[in-house]
Amino acid sequence: MRAVRLGPRSVTALALVSAIGVVAFGWPLLTHTASGLAHSKDAPWLFAALLPLLVAVVVATIADSGLDAKAVAMLGVLAAVGAALRPLGAGTAGLEPMFFLMVLSGRVLGPGFGFVLGSVTMFASALLTGGVGPWMPFQMLSMGWVALGAGLLPGPDRLRGRAELWMLAAYGALASVFYGTVMNLQGWTYIPGLGSGISFVPGDPVHENLVRFLAYCLATSLGWDLPRAALTVVLTLTLGGTLLKALRRATRRAAFDAPVSFTAV
Repeated sequence: MRAVRLGPRSVTALALVSAIGVVAFGWPLLTHTASGLAHSKDAPWLFAALLPLLVAVVVATIADSGLDAKAVAMLGVLAAVGAALRPLGAGTAGLEPMFFLMVLSGRVLGPGFGFVLGSVTMFASALLTGGVGPWMPFQMLSMGWVALGAGLLPGPDRLRGRAELWMLAAYGALASVFYGTVMNLQGWTYIPGLGSGISFVPGDPVHENLVRFLAYCLATSLGWDLPRAALTVVLTLTLGGTLLKALRRATRRAAFDAPVSFTAV
């Protein structure tokens, strides 16, 4: 069993959507005026750009590796499970059990498949929970990056057992904090009245605003990010081995990478 292969077209599509995402998150840091800073204004444009780019990632992955309807069905099942898991902990100290599923799925199925899975899962969970808002496209990007990073971890064909679980647990903890941090950036630039030490100041040097942003994260979201990271570690170490075997068995039986051949009768 191998992860879904990344070809040149897949890499190009992922690089393009990630570049747009970085610009979407970070552009307020470079502005010199307070007008139009709210991400609520650019979110519809980001969402409009994100959907065709996600389709482009899927099409490029199909073109590069020959995915078929079985892979699309796998994507739908995992996205549905992830969307169903999210409400179980959402709003409770940052506990979100879907993170460990995204990490393990990205590990088994590869970075391209993982990115699409993370984005689609966030979209589905927003529809399920009524969490549609200006933050949604940013959540889709962030979760896509989380699953993509899991697919880029070393040793997918060799590393197995407890060593792999510990690596995935460590990555899951870091990814959980990363997710909270980049989502903070989505809201921090337009929330007024936070206090002089942690407020965003348009036009200030980037390094000074980043220092304030670090203070903002420590003061507001770390109490959510750390429980999310801890839950991801616990679930990965306790359930990860079983889930990895199930995902690898399903992928092997689906034979995503099997070449199509015809024999004479």
